[in-house]
Amino acid sequence: MTKRIKHQARKRTQALAAGALLAASHFAAAQTTMDADNPVRVEITGSAIKRVEAETPLPVHIITRAEMDKAGVTTAAELIARIAANMGGQTDGSSITDGRDQRGFNSANLRGIGTSSTLVLLNGRRMANFASPGDDTGVDLNNIPAAALQRVEVLLDGASSLYGTDAIGGVINFITRRDFQGVELGAYGASTKEGGAGKRTASIAAGIGDLVQNGFNVFGVADFQRTDSLSTSQRSFIKDLHIDERLGHLLSGYTNPANIRLTSAQRDHLQDIGYTINGKPIVNRMINLSAPDCAPPANLYLPLGTGGENGCTYNYMRDTELYPKSEKASFLGRAVFQLNPVAQLYAEASYARARTHYVASTARVKAYIDYRKVPQLANTGLDTLDDDTPGELELRIRLNEAGRRTSELTSTGTRVVVGMNGVAGKWDYDVAINHSVNTVADKDTRGYLLYDKLQQGIADGVINPFGPSSAAGVALLNSIQVNDDVRHSHGTMDSIDFKLSRELGRMEGGAMALAIGGEARHERTRFNPSALLLSDNINNDDAPPGGRATSDSRHVEGVYGELLLPFAKQWEAQLSARYDHYQIVGGAASPKVGISYRPSSELMLRGSAGRGFRAPSMVDLFRPTLVSATATLPDPAYCATVDNNYADCADNWEARRYSNKNLKPEHSRQVSVGAVWAATRDANLSLDYWNIKRTDLISEIGDDIILGNLAKYGNLVHRDEDGLIDYIELHKENRGAQQASGLDVSVDWRGTQTPIGRIGARLNGTYVLKSRIQNAPGDAYVSNLGRFVTDGVVQRWRHTATFDWEQGPLSAYLSHTYSSGYDDQNTAINVDNGTVVAPNRVKAYSLWDMSATYAWNKQLKLRAGVQNIFDTSPPYSNQAYYFISGYDPTYTDPRGRRWFGSVTYSFK
Repeated sequence: MTKRIKHQARKRTQALAAGALLAASHFAAAQTTMDADNPVRVEITGSAIKRVEAETPLPVHIITRAEMDKAGVTTAAELIARIAANMGGQTDGSSITDGRDQRGFNSANLRGIGTSSTLVLLNGRRMANFASPGDDTGVDLNNIPAAALQRVEVLLDGASSLYGTDAIGGVINFITRRDFQGVELGAYGASTKEGGAGKRTASIAAGIGDLVQNGFNVFGVADFQRTDSLSTSQRSFIKDLHIDERLGHLLSGYTNPANIRLTSAQRDHLQDIGYTINGKPIVNRMINLSAPDCAPPANLYLPLGTGGENGCTYNYMRDTELYPKSEKASFLGRAVFQLNPVAQLYAEASYARARTHYVASTARVKAYIDYRKVPQLANTGLDTLDDDTPGELELRIRLNEAGRRTSELTSTGTRVVVGMNGVAGKWDYDVAINHSVNTVADKDTRGYLLYDKLQQGIADGVINPFGPSSAAGVALLNSIQVNDDVRHSHGTMDSIDFKLSRELGRMEGGAMALAIGGEARHERTRFNPSALLLSDNINNDDAPPGGRATSDSRHVEGVYGELLLPFAKQWEAQLSARYDHYQIVGGAASPKVGISYRPSSELMLRGSAGRGFRAPSMVDLFRPTLVSATATLPDPAYCATVDNNYADCADNWEARRYSNKNLKPEHSRQVSVGAVWAATRDANLSLDYWNIKRTDLISEIGDDIILGNLAKYGNLVHRDEDGLIDYIELHKENRGAQQASGLDVSVDWRGTQTPIGRIGARLNGTYVLKSRIQNAPGDAYVSNLGRFVTDGVVQRWRHTATFDWEQGPLSAYLSHTYSSGYDDQNTAINVDNGTVVAPNRVKAYSLWDMSATYAWNKQLKLRAGVQNIFDTSPPYSNQAYYFISGYDPTYTDPRGRRWFGSVTYSFK
């Protein structure tokens, strides 16, 4: 290197030290260190070209291992939930349900535009998606070996030409340790103020070998975690939500003692003979012989609830879990061998297993019994009516004696990567093969019963639907409990990839560089329902229509090129393009351009524009039909015939979700413009505007939208001969478009030395300007910005702010996470007149955490902290999409205040 080049390198490095390099957490994949003689080149997330400085035209947010430890988070999902740009990802809390759709799945959702549009990588390479077929496609964050993480890089600019243009929302790259020597032991424990949801973890890392001295390094990191369950009975805020008073329309008509659902003729007959319940005449078709007592606390008398004036209503939020028990284990091993001064051979193996135990409310069953077996109705002459089955009563029973419905969901991920990197001639190269697998086993363990024997036991009177059963009835319930691996899914991804990069020559602003690369992968999915499930003989776990085992596969190929053009001292361009081809679906080219301009050493202006292409997933194309249930929703057509009596015309309607082998790819275009300013030597600010539009959107129409617009979507609602809803069709189709735009804000105050120690702060926030969906071409856009629509909301503003203090061996950390309020789903119905009740505004959600650390010596570090310092409860919501009612579980945490402590000891 000449003296002139050395001088320029030193000068530029010094200028950037107070500026752009300090903003690396906002727009680079790694900080660099360099000297004049040996500039260190790094590869930056979003680019395949190694470069000396760690700044690019693309915004990248970094979360370090130290930040994870300070915040007291121990899983990848907990970490991603704290990112302001992540909105509506799946968590353990939101996956609580009595349905069958992808329980156990923890996912990311950048920009709130869908899990399927956020690409999750491990060390820059893909992983197999969560295998269980459902509405979302993506990597299960439970499969990330959290204890091995060194940092997380979040590319907040979509349609990556390097990793895949399906990353429309962005890329999250989990980076693990690359080498390690010695032994490190760690332990963590957490407990909550009101009990439940306690956590214990233990980890060990061990490694040997120095690449320089020994020519190799081999290490492994193992992590074990256990989280306790959290029941509704353990949280006082559940009572404070007043769900029974506010949300009677969402509660259940299956009760214990059982509700009786009369036919219209039976009700009219009982009215004609003057039959009363507790002295009150019958006015509705739903009656309960125990009303108004109704066996509280879960079974309540709520005249405005789904049980109506003569029946009982079941509040399942007093009989379920808010957070599941889980056991999680992971291992990452890595070996690197220095073959010669310019070549390395590496191998990486990871294993992760998450076993989650879901406990929903007690089993429910619709059963039939001869009216003469009910003493209170035995002499009413119901068998004389002109009914299809004279004298038969329909019962809606909650089976307390069978226990709460319990499932065990096990998601297992394995991954092996073998590759070589180095320098050949003037080219940097990296080539590897990648074998990644995810398996999901869904097991019914309690509360699910053999349907035929259950029905027979009720009809015979052995099982008492109106009170405690005899010993024979209890014995029958125990003997017909299902303990079966009802669903088993297996997904495999095998790939080979390469990338080459080199300098091409000098331009006025620096070295011009080129990168080329490609990938070929084979994706395969298998879904195997059990014989028992396909027999359709499990109560509360229905077989899908035409259910069968499936096995599907496809080939995917992609090539890309990137050109770095520093064509002036202040100007740099990054040009890239990618072509992807998906078997069955076809292919598309996706270009991208990024430009940065530095009018001074303190200021960088940047912008990018590109196009994206997301092929339908294997699940979108080939998923077997899924049967689920809607939230309790009114059927406007039926309500019109019964004077809007909600006890008659609202229900949890059956929904059938269909895949579509004829889907076309989605297309997108992304634009971003921003600036990074080194305000002082220790402070950096960045502001980026982003805009995304997707067309040919792969989605379903929401069940609430279908029932709210029967004139347009009535063909999707199937009815029986009496005009009642049989089921609702939900199809994956290419529908309309989606638009989203907003601002990302970052403030990074590296810290200032004061007489009481070094103090620093950081803020990362996202302000969304637009988020809306068009259900079909030509339709008006429906906005979910600050408004809950169908399955969720995009909050206007979210941020995470952190404050650090350090003095000698002591340090402290304070963080604040915030989500702004929004207009609720507001689908509650006034049962008197059928109108929408007064709208609800969900309050903002604000949490404060803090921790303190004492470094006893170089080997021993102690940390203690408290999460949710002010014991803030989730704000009230009347949303009807998730099984959990009274609040939105996608972004809130029901655990309340909790204390944690950790210890780390390392030695060589």
